[in-house]
Amino acid sequence: MTTTIESTTSARRRPVPRLARLRDFTLVPVIILLLIVGALVDPVFLTSANLINVLQQQSELSLLVLAETLILIGGRFDLSLESTVGLAPALGVALVIPAASHGIGTEWSSALAVPICLLVGVLVGALNGVLILRFGLSAFIVTLGMLTTLRGLQIGITGGQSLFDLPLSVTYLGSAIWLGLPASVWLCGVLFAAGIAVLGYFRHGRAVYAIGGNVDAARAAGVRTDRVMFGVFMIAGLLAALAGLLMTGRLGSIAASQGNQMIFNVFAAAVIGGVSMDGGKGTMFGALCGVLVLGLVTNILTLAGVTAQWFMAIYGVIILVALVIARLTSGKAQDS
Repeated sequence: MTTTIESTTSARRRPVPRLARLRDFTLVPVIILLLIVGALVDPVFLTSANLINVLQQQSELSLLVLAETLILIGGRFDLSLESTVGLAPALGVALVIPAASHGIGTEWSSALAVPICLLVGVLVGALNGVLILRFGLSAFIVTLGMLTTLRGLQIGITGGQSLFDLPLSVTYLGSAIWLGLPASVWLCGVLFAAGIAVLGYFRHGRAVYAIGGNVDAARAAGVRTDRVMFGVFMIAGLLAALAGLLMTGRLGSIAASQGNQMIFNVFAAAVIGGVSMDGGKGTMFGALCGVLVLGLVTNILTLAGVTAQWFMAIYGVIILVALVIARLTSGKAQDS
């Protein structure tokens, strides 16, 4: 009897993934349209050098979107990711470079810079997870407070100054070229492919969807909800730290404001890509398409001579339009 019920339930659920896959491709025509518009705006747009530059510039944002998408699907969100992008590499570098280069003065081995950076990201994610899951605190308040705290630590550690004379280990991933493409682009492609595979075909990935859809039902079904989400927060912190490394390598320095205001673009890309703010819905492929749309829009506006001061307003309009479209297509009112 139980087998029959499970078979019936599975049969009823089968169409859902197929529909989800169809929704994944809704932004593909938009991307094609943007490519056509960009070519009309400036012939330079479709050159390989420009398109590769767009991909590399979006690599850091894509890792943050990957991290935020995992958390959003699980029914939570994290505002502190942008601060981790700055603090993690800043602390890792400050501990190894001399005081003359604005370091702390400890001058640890340069081989420790990258491990420290990644460890900071994991620890930040773990702390967020403990405060939100163990103590039951609001994710908004916790991550907002963490965002402010980490930003303050970064400014305090760097003295408000940019860090230069970075070790090669820190700048390598953000500046290296593998097989004609930046290493950061290859890395992001592999991580997104892994994210798509885990969420679509592995038990822990399906558990994240279950938690975001109905945490009580997931818990009743035997999912260790807190443990799964605790792991998601740590992975998100790790991805944010890695994004910081890529940005550091691409720019060749660490500014005191590194990562500032990136979270707005993160949520914009996620929402455009169809990731629900209510949890339990969205895909990695859709989120990646959202990143590409933002990158192409930014590049087209730049080539068209639009000043950067207008970008935030344009992103805001894109978010509002995406939310309205999501409301109309889903037929479900969104939480206030």
